[in-house]
Amino acid sequence: MAYQVKKDDCTNCGSCEDACPNEAIGEKDGARWIDADKCVDCGSCEADCPASAIAQA
Repeated sequence: MAYQVKKDDCTNCGSCEDACPNEAIGEKDGARWIDADKCVDCGSCEADCPASAIAQA
């Protein structure tokens, strides 16, 4: 089960993208998003998000 970005909480700081070892995170419509096909559920993005805007789907 891939992680998802809670768009309303995302500050678009990019720390999650930097933390992702699989380059599964990108920017879209002023917020970050996670490509479920690339996400390996490691949790690095969730742990690194200062806004707590990432959670498991």
